[in-house]
Amino acid sequence: MKNKFITFEGSEGCGKSTQSEMLFSYLKSKGVKAVYLREPGGVKLSEDIRRILLDPESRISAEAETLLYMASRAQLVEEVIKPALKSGETVVCDRFLDSTIAYQGFGLGIDIGFIKLLGNFATRGIKPDLTIFLDLPVEKGLKHRDNRKDRIEQRPVSYHEKVRRGYLKLAEEEPARIRVVKVLDDKDATQEEIREIVNAL
Repeated sequence: MKNKFITFEGSEGCGKSTQSEMLFSYLKSKGVKAVYLREPGGVKLSEDIRRILLDPESRISAEAETLLYMASRAQLVEEVIKPALKSGETVVCDRFLDSTIAYQGFGLGIDIGFIKLLGNFATRGIKPDLTIFLDLPVEKGLKHRDNRKDRIEQRPVSYHEKVRRGYLKLAEEEPARIRVVKVLDDKDATQEEIREIVNAL
């Protein structure tokens, strides 16, 4: 497996970080040259933006929030994703452009056509070969965050329901790329399904 771009998406508390890291370790164990990243973040500028975006004390408009996520993404693409794919490495990323469409588009009402246009600019047209959407009922996921909610997680359940519905709509529109994986209580069983999808890739 060379120069494949695999992203993980999902609402809060669905286990994206755990499952994406497990897949990364699996790929490395199989001899795949791979890079693991998270969004927003991954490089210094993007991590600085992440702190602003997730800080519960930050006051950010929907428009500014959208642009900050894009700025973070553009820097990560420039510094890591584009060079890694060009050199033949596989990239595993915890969130990418679909997150902005779901959270700021479906969730906050920012025009989705505009997000896609801006996203194409920020990503240099780079798109995932495969996106794993980890689907978990919103309230179940938020329970995992009760004691340490960031600025986004603090939003009402109705907002997070919009985000989840947005993800499911995107999966309906791009079934070949976005694969829906139901989150099971057994994280190893969830990972097994993910590995089967990735092995087919």
